Amino acid sequence: MQNDIALIIQIQNKDEVALSKLYDNYAPALYGVIIRICKDEQHAQNILQDTFMTIWEKAHQYNSEKGKFYTWAYRIAKNKTLNFKRKSQNLIQTEDLSVYANKEDSITIEPEYLQLSGCLKQLEEHHQKALELVYFNGLTHREAHKEMDVPLGTFKSYIKQALKKLQLSYDKTVVWLLILIEVIR
Repeated sequence: MQNDIALIIQIQNKDEVALSKLYDNYAPALYGVIIRICKDEQHAQNILQDTFMTIWEKAHQYNSEKGKFYTWAYRIAKNKTLNFKRKSQNLIQTEDLSVYANKEDSITIEPEYLQLSGCLKQLEEHHQKALELVYFNGLTHREAHKEMDVPLGTFKSYIKQALKKLQLSYDKTVVWLLILIEVIR
């Protein structure tokens, strides 16, 4: 532990030999963590190198009173690996997963949808717009309040009031079921 602290102090003073010693001491253990998460040898090696570059650049942030050096380095390696995994995952749907070749031919309007649509039309215009933006267009509250050009708190109250009014005019279970169906579409 004392040896690690001495090496960290040397790294803070930009001593490359100290970084090399820390690398020799901790690279195998950190590589094991990285490879278990990312499961790709080439990327794991790159992440390990990036981890030690971060240790070099941020050595001044390490505080021995808060924990061991390995714990600090482990967190850096793990976070870098998880960030890599998040970036490399394809989070955007790029293909049409619809069941029907021609969507116009497949649309049938359910009676519950018509009833819900009728209930929505009974709401005030700003309530309709708020529900439409969030539940049918998939916007977050933060995005939708900007779209409507109202404060975030006001927008959230629109949603709350609209849902209460829908509950009064329509069975709660069916409303949520239909909203989920629309969100999934």
